[in-house]
Amino acid sequence: MQMNTPPRSAIRLTRRGRLVLVAIGAVAAGTAVAVPLLSMGGSEEKRPATLVIPEGRRASQIYEAVDKALALPPGTTRKSLPKAGLKLPADAEGNPEGYLFPATYPLGGKPTPQALLARMVDTANRKFNGAPVAAGAQRNAMNVYQAVTVASIVQAESATKADMGKVARVVFNRLERGMPLQMDSTINYALNRSTLRTSTADTRIDNPYNSYQRMGLPPTPIGNPGEEAVRAAITPTPGDWLYFVTVKPGDTRFTASYEEHQRNVAEFNRIQQSAQASASPSKAR
Repeated sequence: MQMNTPPRSAIRLTRRGRLVLVAIGAVAAGTAVAVPLLSMGGSEEKRPATLVIPEGRRASQIYEAVDKALALPPGTTRKSLPKAGLKLPADAEGNPEGYLFPATYPLGGKPTPQALLARMVDTANRKFNGAPVAAGAQRNAMNVYQAVTVASIVQAESATKADMGKVARVVFNRLERGMPLQMDSTINYALNRSTLRTSTADTRIDNPYNSYQRMGLPPTPIGNPGEEAVRAAITPTPGDWLYFVTVKPGDTRFTASYEEHQRNVAEFNRIQQSAQASASPSKAR
């Protein structure tokens, strides 16, 4: 049940909290640059010395990175999952999304995809199963797996680390009020896209990760969050915010007022339109 929320035809939250005003045709879509997973080592080595997993990368991206780092045929790491014996929580149902912990992993010796994935999951379990995360999840009426799911959304939606606690609070406030999350990051995950302009048709897809149509959290994490995002998910910043929009870099505005949010979005749209106009070449006469 939604409370004090405009109709879905008039409002939706987009990736990084930007809002789209469909009724007036003003679309404010977030942009994202897909940063590749990094490998480090001597230029003459056939295989890099380490594999760096950045925060927020999806399992599918990590499988591809492992294949590349180990010079394996594409799809090898994904196919190795049934043999990896990963120690995942029961709620994961064998899906390691969220538990391939972002860190730097050495590639010395003769590592296998199974061994690398197991190391990532073991690292996640050490980080997530300690008392601080378990107690923090319990304080927020969640289990650890749900906290990791919230953290994955926080990781995807936050423009800066400083915003993470507030984004987490928006997630909790919407859940507590029976409001759909309406996050483009979940649509992005459902459609296996990294950069998108969410359309009305996108928000109507029949998919369990469609947080416009489905209430509550998505069934799994939507990426692999880092420690800051997990910390924000278990200790969200106090506040009554329901909306947020990154008006410009370094200026993300959170509010509980839809009317105030509309004004913030209008300012965002003006800034974007001005930037587009400045970038457009002048017409020859």
